[in-house]
Amino acid sequence: MSRDGEFAPKEDAARGLAGRSAKSGLREEDGELDEELQQALGNFRLSVEAWSAAAYSRPRTAMKVHGRRIWQLAAGWALGCVLVAGAASELVHERHVRLEQARIAAVMQAERQRLAAEQRNRDEEELLAKVDSDVSREVPSAMEPLAQLMAEDDTQ
Repeated sequence: MSRDGEFAPKEDAARGLAGRSAKSGLREEDGELDEELQQALGNFRLSVEAWSAAAYSRPRTAMKVHGRRIWQLAAGWALGCVLVAGAASELVHERHVRLEQARIAAVMQAERQRLAAEQRNRDEEELLAKVDSDVSREVPSAMEPLAQLMAEDDTQ
């Protein structure tokens, strides 16, 4: 590049290199080094240009996007999404079933407890009725022999 930011012509670049070699302390013997340097730089430039031309002129193949490949990719993603959604819905369904079973079990347990409480109440009432009949008397104890006679007359 030149000082003003533009690329220098090829001859200026070769001269600049030749000037640098002279300034760096290399001896120039009757201009031979300058000519050798010019020839080496020329050969290098020609080889770079030949390589560049060959690289630019070689046939290139563009990547062909196949429509089938795109559809396969889209179908794969869609199938993956369906599988994930199916797995998630199965988990939600299992949780719902477990909650429903727990609710049914709680209702059944409450019903059993209610039936057991009713049975205890009936048993207690029967026991109280038995105690009440055992404790209560129809007649005072002084008149009991007469009540027995009356019971015998009724049976005869």
